[in-house]
Amino acid sequence: MTCPCGGLPAGASFAECCQPAMDLTSWPTSAEALMRSRYTAFVRRDADHLFRTWHPRTRPAEVDASRGTVWLGLEILQVIGGTADDEVGEVHFRARFRDDNGEQVIEERSRFRKRAGRWFYLDAATDADGGMMGP
Repeated sequence: MTCPCGGLPAGASFAECCQPAMDLTSWPTSAEALMRSRYTAFVRRDADHLFRTWHPRTRPAEVDASRGTVWLGLEILQVIGGTADDEVGEVHFRARFRDDNGEQVIEERSRFRKRAGRWFYLDAATDADGGMMGP
């Protein structure tokens, strides 16, 4: 069965894709892989994974993986940087979900930064941010 994030590479199973990150057997080696594991954490309601992959500078005191949301699919629109050789990265994505208000779509440019050699989710870029952050 394909990983909830769609798989990296495309069609990879949960065991081949996000499970190692979520089980702490390996850390994602790219911003995109981390972003995909975070989407899968929302699908699986794994607030611990969301918390530990959120940059300490911007992380809230508690993370909620809402039980009222059903995640329906992830589409990666663009990836800027975020490779093993980079220190920053950005992943533009669209995710579909259903909640009490019906089916909806969230589109975001998530920013990632390395800390101690590991990728962390930093925040969502806003139009005022102008895209990629500097070093």
